[in-house]
Amino acid sequence: MPDAQRPLAALAPDVAIAAHNVTLTLGSDKAPVEILRGVDLEVPAGTSVALLGPSGSGKSSLMAVLAGLERANGGSIRVAGLDFAAMDEDDLARARRGRIGIVLQAFHLLPTMTALENVAVPLELAGIADPFGRAAAELEAVGLGHRLTHYPAQLSGGEQQRVAIARAMASEPAIIFADEPTGNLDTATGQAIIDLIFARRAALGATLLIITHDPELAEHCDRVVVMHDGKIEERAD
Repeated sequence: MPDAQRPLAALAPDVAIAAHNVTLTLGSDKAPVEILRGVDLEVPAGTSVALLGPSGSGKSSLMAVLAGLERANGGSIRVAGLDFAAMDEDDLARARRGRIGIVLQAFHLLPTMTALENVAVPLELAGIADPFGRAAAELEAVGLGHRLTHYPAQLSGGEQQRVAIARAMASEPAIIFADEPTGNLDTATGQAIIDLIFARRAALGATLLIITHDPELAEHCDRVVVMHDGKIEERAD
């Protein structure tokens, strides 16, 4: 039986993400819009997967569902050993803490907080010990040990994305999702950010799902998956 068709109970314990027949429909009952149309995807723990596809193909929606930011309408989803399909929004928020790190194209830093606070406060809210110490260590790891007290407006785009990466990695998550993490950066800065994401992922031994339209970025991954019109249409291992 193909991996995508195996029931979740039969999946090996080293599978980080297992999605089967996942559907997502948005809009009104009178004008529904099918976003995901029966997606099957399995990602072994510790591997990296690039999700390619044109704009509107459903890449970001699939990531949102797998990261617990959006609830699917149907299908089965198991992420980090948890049944996401059975959870409500509050349960999903709790499930993400300490298990999932997310890096987005827009940095989403709080402008009134320093780099250190942007990384430390989520750790503090999650009840993680020594949040400011861990935040400082992670910012040092991404090359910003000298910018701890700077606010986002005082940082370049590349530096802001480094803060966002530190925030995603500081809790040492098992799974990292990255959605077009270099989309707002120039080529040279973008390459440095790619190298940093993969270096930090390797240091943590984390699973990485990265959404991109850039084939060169995809080449860094163990596997490439292509989406079109809400379905996975091609796999390149």
